[in-house]
Amino acid sequence: MKDESQVKITLPDGSERFYPKGVTALEIALSISEGLARNVIAAKVNNEVWDPTRQITEDSLVKLLTWNDEDGKATFWHSSAHLLAEALEALYPGIKFGTGPSIEKGFYYDVDLGGQSISQEDFPKIEAKMLELARQKNEYIRKPISKAEAIDYFTKKGDEYKLELIDGLEDGSITLYEQGGFTDLCRGPHIPNTGFIKAAKLTNIAGAYWRNKQENKMLTRIYGITFPKAKELEEYVTLMEEAKKRDHRRLGKELELFAFSEKVGQGLPLWLPKGAMLRERLQAFLSKAQSRAGYTPVITPHIGSKDLYVTSGHWDKYGKDSFQPIKTPNLGEEYLLKPMNCPHHCEIYKTSPRSYKDLPLRFSEFGTVYRYEQSGELHGLTRVRGFTQDDAHIFCRPDQVKEEFIRVIDLVLYVFKSLGFDDYSAQISLRDPNNKEKYIGKDEDWEKAESAIIEAAAERGLSTVTELGEAAFYGPKLDFMVRDALGRKWQLGTIQVDYQLPQRFQLEYTGSDNQKHRPVMIHRAPFGSMERFTAILIENTAGQFPLWLSPDQIAILPISEKFADYAEDVFFQLQDHDIRGFVDHRDEKIGRKIRDAEVTKVPFMLIVGEKEAAEGKLSVRRKGEGDLGIMTIEEFTAFFKKEAAIA
Repeated sequence: MKDESQVKITLPDGSERFYPKGVTALEIALSISEGLARNVIAAKVNNEVWDPTRQITEDSLVKLLTWNDEDGKATFWHSSAHLLAEALEALYPGIKFGTGPSIEKGFYYDVDLGGQSISQEDFPKIEAKMLELARQKNEYIRKPISKAEAIDYFTKKGDEYKLELIDGLEDGSITLYEQGGFTDLCRGPHIPNTGFIKAAKLTNIAGAYWRNKQENKMLTRIYGITFPKAKELEEYVTLMEEAKKRDHRRLGKELELFAFSEKVGQGLPLWLPKGAMLRERLQAFLSKAQSRAGYTPVITPHIGSKDLYVTSGHWDKYGKDSFQPIKTPNLGEEYLLKPMNCPHHCEIYKTSPRSYKDLPLRFSEFGTVYRYEQSGELHGLTRVRGFTQDDAHIFCRPDQVKEEFIRVIDLVLYVFKSLGFDDYSAQISLRDPNNKEKYIGKDEDWEKAESAIIEAAAERGLSTVTELGEAAFYGPKLDFMVRDALGRKWQLGTIQVDYQLPQRFQLEYTGSDNQKHRPVMIHRAPFGSMERFTAILIENTAGQFPLWLSPDQIAILPISEKFADYAEDVFFQLQDHDIRGFVDHRDEKIGRKIRDAEVTKVPFMLIVGEKEAAEGKLSVRRKGEGDLGIMTIEEFTAFFKKEAAIA
């Protein structure tokens, strides 16, 4: 029985314990085991991540976090950003600080060097200073402070960036964190002390506009990563070396798949012939699967009237940060580069009266959209300003939502299986219940949509995590997170339930009761975007695509020009069987031709010389396997088709 001096702590397994008021997560861990206490670096208290040394004064649900938890890593890396800042302040007096968050792998800090300079050659001395400070085991101390005191502190320090941040904070919600000789404006949380940080590596340096606004000053962004064990840093460095070999930007250039041009514009990829072939095959693969699943293709323009996106709500949510309106000769007439396909599909729905018997309607489009990403955020094909979504919108009755959602899950899983993405999880992204003004629509519609997603995911036996606050502004969603060959996690497919756009566009259907009803809209994109999916596919396969997808599936290699005609005849015969590739007519030795085909990752090399031409056969080699022997054209065709079958 709890008395007034105690708090009830509920652990994730449902067990309950009673502790004195003011107990900390570290003390709770110690009461369970000393080993656990040594590894706790943060805690989740009522779903909010806290310092493990922060006092708990009311009944709470508590989860103890270690390095093995994502929130634990995020806390570790945010604390490491503070350690980096302390090292920089010691080495570069007068430096000023912007923000220093954790990111998916590590952290960064944006700094104003005040005329000083830092390059990658300076990284070793900064890393050494970080580890020197880490060994001092200085505690991260949380200090609530009034707004006036915070302004006074950073005014005296002369850090205008912190003063600008303080200006947007409410009095009573401001905290400082101090470790060793460094104090920072920060909400936290942080690890107990710097001694947990045993290995540090700075990874990159770049420019970044203060608060991501181009009208602001360009700061220096320093990226880094830390670990609780030196061995883990060694493993990370090895992994990064492998990642460099698989980098889709490097392979995209080597394999002649895509390019970028400053004259065309940042973040606007140019698909080269081989890349276009790869992309077309991906599109044909999904189009066939969608056709079997009852989707009807549609095509919409690359621009739309600004009023279209005002109606949908996209202008209010994203307009200021997107490409600005295109003005026409007619006064007051404005268009936008299309940021989304869904408003266009709503207008297609409205072109005809709809009955309950017509639903579900499934409109699909490989639609190119445009969003103004900040230049510092652009990265190869994974973050671009113009990209093509494998988009579709399903308009259905409320009683059809769960069944349609399950059908989409099945389609996403078919895509993943066919392309070798076997390691994935699903994230159920829900509304933040404490910040509902970020979203549009009625509570009851949100509750129905969220229930449909949760039930559909459970029925398909998906491994899921639930994240509050990650929903789209118009509805909850199911995001598929894929781990690639290097263990990195990417968000690919997404499915979203939307009660709001049908309301905004006044969509209707006539029900069996002869009354007008609103359909529900499901947004889905199994690839996510053609650009990002292709980038991840390149890196996951290291450019060695499944045979059915390879831009060049064969290279026909005549030993000399005497056999050029026979090589061309073979090529045309194989083309008739939809086997794609080229004839290497260069005046090079056969060994060089084979090596070049291997380097460009052509799956099959077909060597033709005097014997092959006389007998109407081929000498077949496979990349990575070597000589497969002599085959007739018919034998190779049958063998190839079996090997190229989609899983």
